[in-house]
Amino acid sequence: MKTCPHCRQQNSEDANFCAQCGTALAATSPPGSATADAAPEAAPYVLPASEQDLWRQFIGPNADRYLEQFKKFSSDGQPKFALSWNWPAFLYISFLWFLYRKMYLHAFVYAIGPMASTYITGDMTVGLVWSVMAGATANYLYYWHCKEEIEAIKKAGLRNPSAQEAALREAGGVQPYVIYVGIVLYVIALAGVAKMIEEGQLNGDKIPTRPAKPASSVST
Repeated sequence: MKTCPHCRQQNSEDANFCAQCGTALAATSPPGSATADAAPEAAPYVLPASEQDLWRQFIGPNADRYLEQFKKFSSDGQPKFALSWNWPAFLYISFLWFLYRKMYLHAFVYAIGPMASTYITGDMTVGLVWSVMAGATANYLYYWHCKEEIEAIKKAGLRNPSAQEAALREAGGVQPYVIYVGIVLYVIALAGVAKMIEEGQLNGDKIPTRPAKPASSVST
């Protein structure tokens, strides 16, 4: 019998797809063959069509791009870590990206972390380290966020499609207002930098010059 890697359903040996969830089943090799003896290569896990619909509803904007990234984080149905890159989480203010995707705990960590690190170290560039961390891990963290939230909604037993869709939309999706908050913060930051430069130039103009050393008088 073939065991489905996704739902653990038992299927016949000649089955190519799971009878319960539709997941593709790996082909079996005769005992003693070279293929059977060799360690199977882990293949990216592909969500069944029904599951993909749930994930698309939960993710909202750019769902297909994120689903493509999520394939890296699961092999034969088992979660695994893999490096990937999320440009919005890196270029945008990191905690706002997590807030945009309704990942409130991560947003709190990335709001407090850079400020606390800068205060402790006294190094303004430490914020760049946090931005790199966000860019490298945001997709993986978002994958787990989606997975846990979708599983919770499924366990709630919402059989009514409209009720399930409403729950997915409430727990997932995005918060568009965060984009405007980010724009305002960027404008304020740029205005602050411009003000600091301007004040620095003005202060520089007011710095008194060192008086010239008076010439020694020649006694006559």
